[in-house]
Amino acid sequence: MNIIIKPLVTEKMTAISEKTNRYGFIVDRRADKQQIKDAIEKLYDVKVESVNTLIQRGKSTTRYTKAGLIKGSKSTFKKAYVQLKGDATIDIFSGI
Repeated sequence: MNIIIKPLVTEKMTAISEKTNRYGFIVDRRADKQQIKDAIEKLYDVKVESVNTLIQRGKSTTRYTKAGLIKGSKSTFKKAYVQLKGDATIDIFSGI
């Protein structure tokens, strides 16, 4: 099971990671905190202090098109906020 799907790269998350050494990731919904901790430590070679998770519910969407009104919904996903020990950092942009 691939636990880490992608890192959260937003202005808000970048500011938080610079100030408090916390990083956000979108993870598999079936993964628990211990699995997320092990995956982050293995992938980025850092020590994790704590993991907080939440499930972001999918929002309903509406679009107006030539064909008429189209209703749908976005997918539900799980976020994980990871606090690192000490002065460790994760360079998310190194693979670009």
